[in-house]
Amino acid sequence: MFMDLSKIISELVSKLTGNKDLIAKFTSDPLSIVKNLLGIDLDPTQLAEVVKGVTGKLGIDAGDAVKQGAGLLAKIKALFGRK
Repeated sequence: MFMDLSKIISELVSKLTGNKDLIAKFTSDPLSIVKNLLGIDLDPTQLAEVVKGVTGKLGIDAGDAVKQGAGLLAKIKALFGRK
């Protein structure tokens, strides 16, 4: 299923802008924020791209959010014997 990640990023940026509580939640648990705000699930690769795009546009430190996305991707790759 194709998802327009740039559209997702734009929607999230508009919903997060100026809301420090939501931004804090996004940086600690981006997957749940995407699901709660937009009603969609993203795979780890898509999540990492969205986090990168949103944090870049908002000028915030991705920190935990990027680590979470990367960690999920690494776990999936390990399941399939890939590094």
